[in-house]
Amino acid sequence: MKEAVHIGRNPSAGPGLEELLGRVALGDEDAFAGVYDAVAGPVLGVVRAVLRDQAQSEEVTQEVLVEVWRTAPRYRADRGTAINWILTLAHRRAVDRVRSVDAAAARDHKAALLDRLPEYDEVVEHVEARLEREQVRRCVRTLTELQRQAVTLAYYRGLTYREVAEALALPLGTVKTRLRDGLIRLRDCLGVTA
Repeated sequence: MKEAVHIGRNPSAGPGLEELLGRVALGDEDAFAGVYDAVAGPVLGVVRAVLRDQAQSEEVTQEVLVEVWRTAPRYRADRGTAINWILTLAHRRAVDRVRSVDAAAARDHKAALLDRLPEYDEVVEHVEARLEREQVRRCVRTLTELQRQAVTLAYYRGLTYREVAEALALPLGTVKTRLRDGLIRLRDCLGVTA
């Protein structure tokens, strides 16, 4: 039969929490059952006030009570009451959980942002490619109309010289000359050295 535990200092009500905690420090499981019964409710109340989540509060309450079992030898009556010691453990553990959850959320958020950001080299590559395209477009605009058409058909649409000649209704030799002249002009405009 369990004896009633009193949290305050009324010795006639049964063993005090401090006495039970002393027995728990020596490994007394029955004393721990008494401590558990006496403090589980107040510990859950403190934890729930911090966490505001029932499932997490119950989990942290269990962690606190396990910590009470493991660290009971560290309790010092000259530094405060047993209930204050236990509730301080509960509050600290609940705050640690909040910090842990916040840190995990921050890490997840940061990881999600990093996944969306292209790598530095990729950004540089895109910028350089865009600048090169703009420079090529500007240089293509300096070609004569016939050179531009021949270069566009041969190099952007992939036609052979003969197909370009047929598409422009020009002799093959003329197309080859216009392409050669256009490529020389593009090379000079782009600053490419041969």
